[in-house]
Amino acid sequence: MLAAPIFGYLGDRYNRKIILGAGIFFWSGVTLGSSFISELYFWIFFLSRGLVGIGTASYSTIAPTIIADLFEEGKRTTMLSIFYIFIPVGSGLGYVLAAGMAEVTGDWHWAFRITPCMGGLALVLVILLVPHRTQRRTEAHRALSISGTLRIAAERPGVQRTAKTTWCQDVTSLAKNWSFVCSSLGLTAMAFVTGALGMWVPLFLYRAQVVQGLVSPCLQESCSSSNSLIFGGITIGTGILGVIAGAEVARRLRKINNKADPLICATSMFISALCLYTALVLAQTNIISTFIFIAFGELFLSVNWAVVTDILLYVVTPRRQSTAIALQILVSHLLGDAGSPYLIGIISHAIQAKNADSLQWSFWSMQYSFILCAFVGVFGAGFFLLTSFYIEEDRKEAEQL
Repeated sequence: MLAAPIFGYLGDRYNRKIILGAGIFFWSGVTLGSSFISELYFWIFFLSRGLVGIGTASYSTIAPTIIADLFEEGKRTTMLSIFYIFIPVGSGLGYVLAAGMAEVTGDWHWAFRITPCMGGLALVLVILLVPHRTQRRTEAHRALSISGTLRIAAERPGVQRTAKTTWCQDVTSLAKNWSFVCSSLGLTAMAFVTGALGMWVPLFLYRAQVVQGLVSPCLQESCSSSNSLIFGGITIGTGILGVIAGAEVARRLRKINNKADPLICATSMFISALCLYTALVLAQTNIISTFIFIAFGELFLSVNWAVVTDILLYVVTPRRQSTAIALQILVSHLLGDAGSPYLIGIISHAIQAKNADSLQWSFWSMQYSFILCAFVGVFGAGFFLLTSFYIEEDRKEAEQL
């Protein structure tokens, strides 16, 4: 999270292919190394898991800008959807792979020895297939002395400014871009809900099954493993369907409504919040319905992944896109999934501490704390709705620059 602005700065100014490759190599190496750390040095393990985020930050901030440079607007949405499909697919595979490897080998460390192989393959593909410099970025740098100068030069006749804008000036400009700000806050709400679900849903489903008498109380680690596998499968399936559906709906509706993208995001966020709330209400009486509504909630959350990035790419000028994506990552993690699992846990613990120590209150405490996610989802829908009020003006301004 903290490294994202650094890579955003570098990505707007230096060779993106080298930064991309270095990030993949770094996070794959750290992941592999963490699997050999003994329990005596657990603090090094925690540190290594944090360092993975540095490599991920390089990829998350730069890869979408390369895709944006390689494809025109029509194909860009499709290609971004393919890219973002693998966010929920990767998350879902994490659950499936971790649970599967732990069961087969009897040692969860092997999950961290398999994923670096995928990172190695990605590194080879980046070296072989990603161009050194895209045509669009080349043209942007060539025009930097004219269109990339401070806007003061355009506003004050006779003044010639050819210096590149600084990082602080880029951030100031982005802060005045209301489409970028509101869509980033909407994405933050998405990240908040996604982070909380990813951490607590398997345990929540297990407690719901205990209350209904479907399973016997036992060690949570062993009893919730099947829920982790099921939830992982749901995350993969709904992620693929949601991202594809979102990109296709956006591509079609843009032809008739210039505000289609933020309106799609607002609608899907609201429906997702409604589905998650319904799943919470039904959890105590019908576990099958709970699974179904959680699946629909994740489906409508996934609709927005590619669409939100597409909004950023056409309301922000190319020379600031890496910085914009980096700031979006920083805000969405800082206010979203970095704290939401902890916050949900604190609320659940506080509720349980004030009531009887029983299986029923163990379930209710988590159920009540999860309601916060539904409300945050509604706030996210509101931010995307606000985006629709500014998007046409900000898009025109970006195209002019």
